[in-house]
Amino acid sequence: MKFVTRRAAAGMVLALAALATAGAATAQGFPSRAVKIVVPYPPGGTNDSVARVLAQRLGDRLGQLFIVENKAGASGNLGAEFVARAPADGYTLILVTMGHTIHPSLYKNLRYNIRTDLAPITSLTSGPALLMVNPSLGINSLKDLIARAKAKPGELNFSSAGNGSSTHLATEYLSSQAGVKMTHIPFNGSAPAMMDVIAGNSQVVMDMMFSATPQVKGGKLKAIAQTGARRSPAMPDVPTVAESGLPGFDVSVWNGLMAPAGTPKDVIAKLNAEIKRELESPEFKERLAAQGYEPAWSTPEQFGKLIASDIERWARVVKTSGAKAE
Repeated sequence: MKFVTRRAAAGMVLALAALATAGAATAQGFPSRAVKIVVPYPPGGTNDSVARVLAQRLGDRLGQLFIVENKAGASGNLGAEFVARAPADGYTLILVTMGHTIHPSLYKNLRYNIRTDLAPITSLTSGPALLMVNPSLGINSLKDLIARAKAKPGELNFSSAGNGSSTHLATEYLSSQAGVKMTHIPFNGSAPAMMDVIAGNSQVVMDMMFSATPQVKGGKLKAIAQTGARRSPAMPDVPTVAESGLPGFDVSVWNGLMAPAGTPKDVIAKLNAEIKRELESPEFKERLAAQGYEPAWSTPEQFGKLIASDIERWARVVKTSGAKAE
């Protein structure tokens, strides 16, 4: 009996050692072939640009191709569903955005769950949006805008990239924090939303720093606040919403990388460490700064907490605003 017990114990030790060795080998041998980064949006945008720069640099560092594949559709949900169903081996990844944390409360029939079907690797970049007005309004600050909106509830129109878009709900969130009501005018994309304000049909618009900066510098729109916790170096003269009278306000627009749930933790840890090195490089920082963004590396655990907290925040905003998906 003792002999059997010792043999069983020895077998268990060997099995555990084999598992540990297999885990180490997984990380050491990764990647052994091309890795796909799915961008669930069309080519050419900021998220696509970040993914392509990262893919090139990771490929150079790790000696394997990192391929960016655009799978646009359903506001980013098509690509997310595709990756959620992919093999959990680290060879299919997805770039997610803040918008993916809005979708659970906006779409009732999502065919994936970002919290259970995808595993966080790291956040990548973060940056503020710009709150802008038509220059002819005579509004020069957020305080001016709030005063005008309170004096004439519902008379000010704000345009957005569409119902349930990040800029739509961020503006609704700002309005609720300020205690004002503005009328939402949705468009199919940020460019027509900004053009509507430039034309004077709407008065207020919020958009990403990269796409908004040319309109502000050209004098077609006036930036009155930026939504992050601190001023972006790209717009150092524009105060934050928090500085303008709403303490604690912080809506930073972020993106990050996730893998199918069940991807080995050592593979995720290796990707996280390699991405950290790239985000800290002066070249990557310079590329991001030109678009109004900053590197925002995090541990998988920290990124998971950000996703969970944003899901809760946007669920409240969707409920109070009555936002509906297009």
